[in-house]
Amino acid sequence: MTIKMKPSGLVLVAGVSMAFSAGTQAAVEIYNQDGTAFSADGYFNAFYVNRDDDIGDVRDSDVKMGFLPNTIGFNFSKEIGELTLGGRSSFWSTINDSLQSPTDTSIDVRQLYATVDGAFGQVLFGKDFGLYARSNIFRDELLMGFGSPGAATGVSFGNIRSGYPYPNPSAQITYRSPSMGGLEVAAGIFEPANTTGTGSEQKLPRFEAEVTYSVDVGGVAMAGWISGRHQSSESAAAEIDSQGVGYGLTASVAGVSVTASGFQSKGDVPVLISDTRLASEEDAEGYLLQGSYTLGANRFVASYGETESDQGDFDTENTSLAVFHEVNSHFKLVAEYNLFEQTTKTSGAAVADTGTLAAGAIVTF
Repeated sequence: MTIKMKPSGLVLVAGVSMAFSAGTQAAVEIYNQDGTAFSADGYFNAFYVNRDDDIGDVRDSDVKMGFLPNTIGFNFSKEIGELTLGGRSSFWSTINDSLQSPTDTSIDVRQLYATVDGAFGQVLFGKDFGLYARSNIFRDELLMGFGSPGAATGVSFGNIRSGYPYPNPSAQITYRSPSMGGLEVAAGIFEPANTTGTGSEQKLPRFEAEVTYSVDVGGVAMAGWISGRHQSSESAAAEIDSQGVGYGLTASVAGVSVTASGFQSKGDVPVLISDTRLASEEDAEGYLLQGSYTLGANRFVASYGETESDQGDFDTENTSLAVFHEVNSHFKLVAEYNLFEQTTKTSGAAVADTGTLAAGAIVTF
């Protein structure tokens, strides 16, 4: 029996750069009997990182995880009549706190959900990644790389805030349609964010949706997507409508892959949606252009992305070159150079100008 779970989060990691819509990741099957199956999957990585900060005039060397944290996930599936009941829980852990918290590594649960599958499609309820800008990030050719500098904790941001926002995990109830000749539709209600501060109310949930389409045209594998989000938060002093649209197109043939994606939003800072009081409904937009070439066990990637945000008052540019070498189907080596620049939008003052060399190893199961 095959575990009937649609692609989500880490389930996509092993093959996301090459085959986003190609079903679930291979996992270690622990139990499979009488219509019940249980499996586990994992993702482990570490990078040597050397970063030159021109603004601070400093150079640092670190050993860190890549854009994706180290993760272990558990999958459950049980066939009952015409339905398949499923579930997933995944635990995401950093190695970046090894000196700050030597024996207390931070762990977060980004996925904890159940699914009900049938001829009608799938209903997911629990916590999972959002639908808005989901394909923008999961189709990033550098998802398993390092990327731009991120939070003060040392977490790298990939192309978040320099090409796309983060579809942060949220409590949700989401419906996904069956594949209709390559066309799939997903829509759901999500926990809304408080963006107007004390005394606010959110009368309706956050709404998100995504439409994807995959087709093969004369040997060229093509996929396109569009996603959206809308929510409102209101207090006695303000009302903030937050909304956004994400989109993209990718094409692959004979080892060559080209991807272009973008987003437009207002009423949020285009990093992630959260309970943060906003002063107004400002605009943001960004795009990401990528190309890759696979030759034998090697995949070469070039990437460029930008984000412009009135709300966050920043402009960013992110350029990356990377080589992924597949030692075998479960073990990869990565070398990447990243150049990240950020300026204050209103003044033009330079905020960040960093060059990062990262070399790492990845093991999946």
